[in-house]
Amino acid sequence: MANLKEVKNRISSVSSTQQITKAMKMVAAAKLRRAQDKITQMRPYSQRMSEVISNVTSGMSEGVENPFAEERDVNRVLIVVVSSDRGLCGAFNSSVFKGAVSLIKEKYQYQMDMDQCIIMPIGKKAHDYFKKRDYLMVERFSHLIHDLSFENAREAGQYILEEFESGYFDKVEIVYNEFKNVATQVLVKEQFLPVAPISEEDLEEKASSKNVDYIFEPTKEFIFKEIVPKSLKIQFYKALLESNASEHGARMTAMDKATDNAGELLKELRLTYNRTRQAAITKEILEIVGGAEALASE
Repeated sequence: MANLKEVKNRISSVSSTQQITKAMKMVAAAKLRRAQDKITQMRPYSQRMSEVISNVTSGMSEGVENPFAEERDVNRVLIVVVSSDRGLCGAFNSSVFKGAVSLIKEKYQYQMDMDQCIIMPIGKKAHDYFKKRDYLMVERFSHLIHDLSFENAREAGQYILEEFESGYFDKVEIVYNEFKNVATQVLVKEQFLPVAPISEEDLEEKASSKNVDYIFEPTKEFIFKEIVPKSLKIQFYKALLESNASEHGARMTAMDKATDNAGELLKELRLTYNRTRQAAITKEILEIVGGAEALASE
């Protein structure tokens, strides 16, 4: 059985840890509120922009091509992995890493073997994970989560669009956590480029619904060239906001559980401390009684 000093030091240590986890939970809750507000405001705009793009695309003449929807043989692929800069957020980062690795094994193992699978880590944890495992990487945007803004996201999105349009990358995929609620984050692996074509079901639904008649000014081609890249950058920024909100939700949940676990551990340690103290007192009493009996026998 541990001595009193060891148990007392352990109680003090766990108590300090509990205070830290409780404070981290409160900080995560405050950050989550702001991040949740951002993603809640972004979702309707992003969804509406996607609908406009779909309607404009379906109404375009055959002579106007969308360079970001060009399907070609996949020789080189870019996988954007969105993580956090810090840990202590449960399985948030590990699920993203496992999702990215499984995506490579399932779809891009050939490109991986040919050194044509490139990782774009966004977040320090993703950068460190793939750097340690010697993946080919685009490292210049790994800091985006630290200072998340549309300006920074637009710069990264512009790089992706330019490299795809030039033919350097033939496909771009994004792996991130989508925010559902504080306790639930859903791993998403989605194709970013080329833009996925509209399914037959969606086409039938659009045909049966009320068609939107747009007036194009100055020209359809000009608007299409301007609005499609902007929409894609917004979708990219939305993915980063989803991941950011998910991170704070995961950290809040993890710190809440850690605080509860520390409380349970404190109960056990205090019970152990009381038992140890009682055993020590009983031992001292027995020693005193034994000594008194020895003196009396003399």
